[in-house]
Amino acid sequence: MKLRLRGWLRWFYPGMQIKRWILLSLASMGIFVLGLLEVIGAERVRQLYEFLPKGQAARGVIISLAMLIGLFGFGLGLNRLVRSIARGVAPGRHEKPADMIFRTRLLEKGPRVVALGGGTGLSTLLRGLKEKTANITAVVTVMDDGGSSGRLRAELDVLPPGDVRNCILALAADEERMAELLQHRFKGGGELEGHSLGNLLLVGLEQATGGFDRAIEAMSQVLAIRGEVLPATLTKTHLVARMEDGEWLEGESRISADPRKIEKIALTAEKVKPYDRVLEAISRADLILLGPGSLFTSIIPNLLVEGISEEIEKSPAEKMLVANLMTQPGETDEFSLCDHLRVLDQYVSVRSFDSILINSARPPEEILSGYREEKADLVKDDLRDDNEYGLTVIRADLIGTAQLEGKLTIKHDPKKLARAIVESSRAFSHRQANP
Repeated sequence: MKLRLRGWLRWFYPGMQIKRWILLSLASMGIFVLGLLEVIGAERVRQLYEFLPKGQAARGVIISLAMLIGLFGFGLGLNRLVRSIARGVAPGRHEKPADMIFRTRLLEKGPRVVALGGGTGLSTLLRGLKEKTANITAVVTVMDDGGSSGRLRAELDVLPPGDVRNCILALAADEERMAELLQHRFKGGGELEGHSLGNLLLVGLEQATGGFDRAIEAMSQVLAIRGEVLPATLTKTHLVARMEDGEWLEGESRISADPRKIEKIALTAEKVKPYDRVLEAISRADLILLGPGSLFTSIIPNLLVEGISEEIEKSPAEKMLVANLMTQPGETDEFSLCDHLRVLDQYVSVRSFDSILINSARPPEEILSGYREEKADLVKDDLRDDNEYGLTVIRADLIGTAQLEGKLTIKHDPKKLARAIVESSRAFSHRQANP
């Protein structure tokens, strides 16, 4: 009974804009009844009253019951109407309509957050953040040339859809159900083998709509995502890296697989123009998040696009870095946290950021031993509180695990990460204090 009552009370929480419409409906119904009585006429109304008992007590009971039944029917009809609409809008959700509307209203009032990155790091961040605000803009790198994305680039001359697909799914209202479908990879041989259904859908939508950005919008609408996903650029370009011996390599997959240290990262095209909505989103943001993700092949590529790093540096928004958990073989072997920051500072001013979020927990040793066999390890936290960059250091337990290709891997926990951001961010605390 208490749970049922609590659900009904959700309709009357501040800020939901429900009460005004209920009051308007009641007032309109009252006006309608007055008009109806005028049409019926006073004489016929008196005839109706003659059917009521003569005693005042009995008349009072009948009138009270009639009013209660009418109000109950009105409320029940309104509730069922909203429930039917909610099921039509989100058929896979089993949430109560009052809870759904209440949570949606709160999310719509959340701060404007821009998150930049790529790979699994960005999608993990988005997965937790979508439960805290609906005003999310994910800026995704489009320089991947490996796997299904790389094959589609080579065969159809399109932008790589893989990271974009993962971010759209991460922001989807019904992520679990849609991920089962769109992450499916074709089997059985032939040209389609290994391709993701979601990748093919994005490429098909690009051909149908005439643009990669419009394809993203179409897929985002179908999946009813919270926020938006933007490619960093619509220019088809590749990553190039100068290795420690001076040789240049082209292609993200080749760079990641090479054991030599990376000295510099760049793009094959000069002055790659950003997608116009990216700079606008950064300029309007309340909070900018950079990371987590592969340093050289997910985070820095966004900063190589013309104007993005400059727009971040001059933005008045609160800016937060999210540190990686693990080193990455072939990219950041034996890198400490300060090593990551030293490299990042070559592409965007780390001093322009306000804070950095660092994991303080240690994963199980049996999982770590598997990473060490592959020459990866925890990123050593060697950043002092009074660091040269002026960053406020925030440490929290951010460790999570996930099954990836049948193997237990260490990842940021989406809920822990989102909670740490909300609790340490001025942008979120300001919005909560001023709904």
